Amino acid sequence: MGFRIVVIGTHSKLELSLNYLVFKTVNEVKRINIDEIQTLIIESTAVSLTSALLSELISKKVKIIFCDEKKNPVSELVPYNGNTGSFKCVNNQIQWSMDIKNKVWKEVIKEKINNQALVLSSVDKSASEELILFANDVLDGDITNREGHAAKYYFNRIFGDDFTRNNENKKNAYLNYGYTLLLSQVNRCVVSKGYLTQLGIHHKNEFNQFNLSCDFVEPLRPFVDRKAFTLNDDNFKDELVKMLAETYIVDGQKQTLSNAIYIYITSLINALNSGDVSVIKFIKENE
Repeated sequence: MGFRIVVIGTHSKLELSLNYLVFKTVNEVKRINIDEIQTLIIESTAVSLTSALLSELISKKVKIIFCDEKKNPVSELVPYNGNTGSFKCVNNQIQWSMDIKNKVWKEVIKEKINNQALVLSSVDKSASEELILFANDVLDGDITNREGHAAKYYFNRIFGDDFTRNNENKKNAYLNYGYTLLLSQVNRCVVSKGYLTQLGIHHKNEFNQFNLSCDFVEPLRPFVDRKAFTLNDDNFKDELVKMLAETYIVDGQKQTLSNAIYIYITSLINALNSGDVSVIKFIKENE
């Protein structure tokens, strides 16, 4: 598995040569071994790529993210063949019972709210304790929508009473970019395990290609929220990309966030296949 997060933000050409990604501009040429690349982010619309390079990147399971003219992520490449046993995996996915899906969703939402409480504790300790009460009240399938109530309470205390996720402002720009990066990492893991990103356990939007990934990414979002406190227009994209290489804790071990996500996603799928939520390995911030 690669470890480099490569961001291309200038007018350039990318091509393949002897298992290397070759970056060319008018003034320079750089080469990066494809086996070292985990994620390639194309930030500029003035970048051209060869089909040979794209094919090789996909075969090496490199996640490729494309951005628009404002450098916001808008799409990614998802391979048709993520796993040689994908038929068996998809068959298992179709047969996940409603009972285990509801139980897994409960654990996912509890973890998300608890992570939000950790972020909020640095701003308002008493408010964070209130969020923990929300987490303790989550039922199977979150049928009482503790997630939605907690989110409104949380964001208003983090970013102010006037803040909503629909506002067009700097904070939402930071959150949207960071959430998209996380979602892409989750997509990469789901596809590599042989499962369909479209078929979720809670998200069921027919226009969403990544319903399952949207389910799984929820507890990771507060990691981006914490970053949003200190970010500014000059560095927020670079800092959020760096987050993927920072150290987190999963299963009692230190891992880069990108590696931790793979372990976490694997454990969620194991829980859904086995019917046992105790095997889920959530990611913790490295204090």
